[in-house]
Amino acid sequence: QVQLEESGGGLVQAGGSLRLSCAASGRTFNRYVMAWFRQVPGKEREFVAAITRTGDMSYYADFVKGRFSISGDNAKNTMILQMNSVKPEDTAVYYCAAGESSVIFRNRLSYAYWGQGTQVTVSS
Repeated sequence: QVQLEESGGGLVQAGGSLRLSCAASGRTFNRYVMAWFRQVPGKEREFVAAITRTGDMSYYADFVKGRFSISGDNAKNTMILQMNSVKPEDTAVYYCAAGESSVIFRNRLSYAYWGQGTQVTVSS
């Protein structure tokens, strides 16, 4: 089993920045992908960004390109989502996810492990 724990959520003003962290523990894989999803009440959980274990590939949803940056620290088993120029529509619960794969998928069903989520609220 893999345990994921998010941290860093909170309240931020529009145009500001926030840094989310995801700490992984438990079973490790040679090849895996870690991702961020987000969800607002009444809507489906949507893909935000993902990165391979080696860091050689990353992928972003169009609505965060140029504003968010994903990175990983294998030594610390931690993944970071740097959120810049945030907008009120970025308000959501952000979830960390992990899946055994060498290819990045945007489909949440491709990820077997999930954190509990951290709330991000962007005020206008």
